[in-house]
This record gives sequence, structure tokens and C-alpha cells, in this order.
Amino acid sequence: MAKMLALRHQYTYIDTGAMYRAVSLYALRNGFFDGEVLDTKALIAKLPEIHISFCNQRICLNGEEVEQEIRGMAVSNVVSIVAAVPEVRSEMVRLQREIGKGKGVVLDGRDIGTVVFPNAELKIFLTADASVRARRRYEELLAKGQTASFEEILHNVKMRDQMDLNRETSPLRQAADAIVLDNSEMTVDEQDEWAEKQFYNATH
Repeated sequence: MAKMLALRHQYTYIDTGAMYRAVSLYALRNGFFDGEVLDTKALIAKLPEIHISFCNQRICLNGEEVEQEIRGMAVSNVVSIVAAVPEVRSEMVRLQREIGKGKGVVLDGRDIGTVVFPNAELKIFLTADASVRARRRYEELLAKGQTASFEEILHNVKMRDQMDLNRETSPLRQAADAIVLDNSEMTVDEQDEWAEKQFYNATH
């Protein structure tokens, strides 16, 4: 929805979750995980060497486009652990604010309306039933030719929600002035039409 809204109005689209996934991929590639235990000190020490950017709206890690790799379950299983590290969040928020300071951006993420841009013109708090979200991710992965387990994805969705809701730094919260949309029963077209109305109301 965020990507389509940005495309329609020629805004820059920033998937902030992809940024944390890229950092997670770096941590996995460099052996900073023992199972699901993160060597936080090692990751923090390497943060100055982790360069996140967007190449044609696709996430790049140190110049390498990693859009498909960050969507796999290996990254999904650890991204909430990495995203809970205060130093990582501080650096990602700094970068997100730098990208968005010129306005004309749509940011997609779990702390945008509460932490990154608390004064945004339009805040949408998007939610859906966990099983619906898991089914969508499952079908997305299958469409990309990746092996996927619905049960594993559902467990991951629920686990990430709990971790993000309960982390100390920038927890997942609905901003007081956000407009809530539960799209569990909506089609993509219905969702985009709804978003377009909110955009019009916020900018006119």
C-alpha cells in the first residue's frame, strides 16, 4: 500500500523494515549470531562499516542489492533481535530522517509515526490478523520460487509482534493521531482506494 501510494504521487518510498533486515543480513553473514543469540558488541563495533542505501527503491547493503535475500526466513527469524539493539535503531532512525527531511516521502515501518516522524502529515497504523499476514507472506515467497512453511511463517509473525511490542527502544505503538486500518478482509484495490482518500484529506 505504501509503495503504491508513493508511486502514484511520485514520492520516494522507504521500506524501513528492509533497512533492519539488511543489518540483520550483515550480522548473519559475519557470524554475529550463535543460533538466535546475537553478539551485540561485535555488531555495534561494525556499524560504521554497514552502509544502507536504496537502489531504484530496492535495498542495498554496502552497494550490493539484497532485496530478495533479506526476505528469507533466516533473516526474518533474527530481525527483531537486531532491531531491538538501541545503537542500531539510533543509526537507522538518523538515516531515515536524513532521507525524509526533504519531504515527498512515504515511509513504511513500525515506529515511523511515533519516533521517526512524529509530526508527519499522515499516519496510517496498518494491521491485519496474524494468520492473514502469514498467508500473504507465504504466498509471496512461493511466488518468488522460495521454499516456505506456513506454520513457520505464522510462528515468526507472532514472535516478531511480541518482540517489537515489548522492546525497550522504540516499541511498536499506534500513534495517538494515526488512522487505523485493518485490511484483513480487504482487496488490494480496496486498500489503495482507502489510502488515496486519506492522502487527499491530509494534503488538501
